[in-house]
Amino acid sequence: MAELSKIPGLRSQIARTHWRLRALSLWQAFWPMLAVIAIYVAAAATGALERSDAQLAAMMALIFWTALGISAVRGVLRYKEPSATDARDALDSQSDLRPIQALEDRPARPDASAQAMWRAHQEVLTDAARRLRVPAFEDVWQAQDPWRLRWIAPLALILVLVINVGNLPNRFLQALDPDYGSLFGADEIRLEAWITPPSYTGQAPRFLAADTPSVRVPSGSILTIRAEAPSAPLLRLRGDKRVDKRFGTTPENSYEVQAELTQSTIVAVRWWGERARWEVSTDPDLPPTVSFVEAPLLGEGDRTEFRWLAEDDFGLERLELAIRPLEDPDVDDRVTVDLGALAPRSREADAALDLTRERWAGARVELALIATDGAGQSAETDTHEMILPEKLLLQPLAKAIQDVRVTVLREDDPYGALPVSTESLESNAIYASASQRISVAPDRLKRANLMLDGITYNGAAYYDDVMMFTGLRSAQKTILASSSIDEAKTVEPLLWALALRAEYGSAADALAALLAARAALEEALRDGASEEEIRRRMQAFKDAAQRYIAARMAEALARGLPEAQDFTDSAQGPPGQGLGGQDFSDMLDALEDLTETGATDQARQLLADITNMLENLEFQQGQNSGEGFPGMPGEAGEDEADDVPQEEREVTETMQELLDLLREQRELNDETLAQQRGERAPGQSPEPGGESGGELGGEDAFPPDLPDWMQNDGQDLADRQGELSDRVGELLDRFGAEPGAEGQADLDQRVLRAIERAQRRAEQALRGNNESLALRNQEQATEQLRGLAEELAETLDSLRAARLGEGEEFQENADGSPFGLPNTGGADDSNSVDIPDEVERQRARDILDLLRRRYDESTDEAEREYLERLLDRF
Repeated sequence: MAELSKIPGLRSQIARTHWRLRALSLWQAFWPMLAVIAIYVAAAATGALERSDAQLAAMMALIFWTALGISAVRGVLRYKEPSATDARDALDSQSDLRPIQALEDRPARPDASAQAMWRAHQEVLTDAARRLRVPAFEDVWQAQDPWRLRWIAPLALILVLVINVGNLPNRFLQALDPDYGSLFGADEIRLEAWITPPSYTGQAPRFLAADTPSVRVPSGSILTIRAEAPSAPLLRLRGDKRVDKRFGTTPENSYEVQAELTQSTIVAVRWWGERARWEVSTDPDLPPTVSFVEAPLLGEGDRTEFRWLAEDDFGLERLELAIRPLEDPDVDDRVTVDLGALAPRSREADAALDLTRERWAGARVELALIATDGAGQSAETDTHEMILPEKLLLQPLAKAIQDVRVTVLREDDPYGALPVSTESLESNAIYASASQRISVAPDRLKRANLMLDGITYNGAAYYDDVMMFTGLRSAQKTILASSSIDEAKTVEPLLWALALRAEYGSAADALAALLAARAALEEALRDGASEEEIRRRMQAFKDAAQRYIAARMAEALARGLPEAQDFTDSAQGPPGQGLGGQDFSDMLDALEDLTETGATDQARQLLADITNMLENLEFQQGQNSGEGFPGMPGEAGEDEADDVPQEEREVTETMQELLDLLREQRELNDETLAQQRGERAPGQSPEPGGESGGELGGEDAFPPDLPDWMQNDGQDLADRQGELSDRVGELLDRFGAEPGAEGQADLDQRVLRAIERAQRRAEQALRGNNESLALRNQEQATEQLRGLAEELAETLDSLRAARLGEGEEFQENADGSPFGLPNTGGADDSNSVDIPDEVERQRARDILDLLRRRYDESTDEAEREYLERLLDRF
């Protein structure tokens, strides 16, 4: 071995010979496996498998893997690893001296002559070993591979790969993963897939076809896939993470699966491979936005009025007004606000809510609007602080009942636990604790029980109304028998009804309410209350007056009066002199104007006159046979009509006709706008009781005295616009035939023609479904009708003033007031007050507005002090 190591390159030649022997052995063992791989790779690279039928491709893949496995096993079994001795023998066989083997020998005799001979022999062997070369085994390779396929096949395969290099990834992927399911009935699978958006979006389901690469849907949509397959497929969802869901069996012996889509997802249906694939993108549902356009304030009829704006990408589900009392910040009561449409996406509207029945009425609260969309997301406005309006009750009993009601409603604490009585478990024992539930009730309920006990004390002596007394007692017993807050609060409807009964009961009660309302209004006028408080009490007095009239009328009918057609004021005029309803309405309007303009002394005197007149009100059988009730506002008797000149009557009738046209045109404008917004289908008539139907509804939705256009349930907007233009044309024909005739109103024919032309253009636009153009022409016609009616109203006022001897204007005060204000410094000593006419009242309002405007604009401190004194006075 030492001699062998001294020969340069011999070890390398032995190793290279060993490698060639190993290659020859590997080829002899694994050439069938290499042939299988080369054939399949070539078939895949050339696209033969891609163009083949799915079943054939799957079969070829199975054959390939089978052949590959068999040939691999065969090669492992046949392969024999050559040893190092085999490599030395193959290298040594090139020389007859076999130098490698001979150099490993040792001399037999160790004498000097033998050593010299041995060294000479080694030199010959070493020289022979240096001449050895690594054998190529050509004869063996020629016997094993006579066609040189070991070189030709790889070169051909490389050429095929180079030619098809662009398609290799897809072809190899398909070759390695063919559709094995085609061998087991995958061609018979039928898939139906659709995505159902959330119902609040209002969107229709989206069906997924095989050629639908991607789809975009709202977040929260439900994916449904139904399959008819030999066995249950698998649904694979790949988003942030992979989720697999197995299809379930349906009653129709098919398979179905559902999944909620909350993020962008790749949807795949697998059954022996991928059967379908879609990319689904989701749009997130944005939270709504809501705001107060106008902050809440107290409006007419004790209603809380505000204007709001709310928006949502898919539509609002509900809008609520949150009521949070300052004295109890944990309370959050909600009142629903009408959205005015079904799931509107953007809406700005006014709201007027009657919150007087809420439990925090009269308390200082914070109000906020809360908008909620279909997904349950909410948005809230900034809070606005105010005193929640409460029902204005003037009767002491009604106030007391309201206090009890509010006390019960504002209690939220739970009941305490009743003490356990072991004695009650014995035979014939009485469970006395059950009758003492009020002892463990919250403090407010205990207080309410004591209040009811005090209100109903000695009822026989103080109550004429048996129903009132028994109702209060029933409410008290309910509280005593309640074992929870919810049970105790069931008395709220009863207490509310009793409070209203105490406030607005019989005629005697109505008179008491009238006197209480008068006293409250006088107190406000005397003490210089705020304008808002005076307005509230004025409205309460007007309501009390109307209820008193109604109660007296009901009593008169109950006494047998067949038809109450007139009522008289026996204290203010001779018997039989009727108080016309229009006169009474004028008196109330004059009283309201006096309170608004600051004429407190005149207002108090007129208030006393109205109250005295109502106290002496008597109902008599009417002297005429006409229908109606002349004593109510707006009615006039035949005697009064006879005194009106023919010209004034004609102008009145013409003006009424113009006002009807103006009203109907406005209603038609509203419906055209609703149709443009999609809130009204074309050809749909106004709903009874809706925006254009006033207070009509139910069986009396279309009484005979309504105009024909409102009785036609399916009449088109264009037809109705045409009818209005025809009526304007009739007016034009009538006043154009005999202009300036006696007893005839003088209408501007040019304006009438312009109105008719605008209405005709609106009609044509409606027939062409051009609502925008129709609205512009309708607004033009409306403005011209309004101006024409105002001109005619001025003419009518002039005729009435000439007939009644009116027309005097206010004179400048003797005290030299620069604004010409009347002197109202002292009270009127007379027993009655003349009712100011409309001109005077309007002049007073104008002067008051002028004072306020000058006060706001003035920069002179002295002038501002003077104006402030005037405003405080008036």
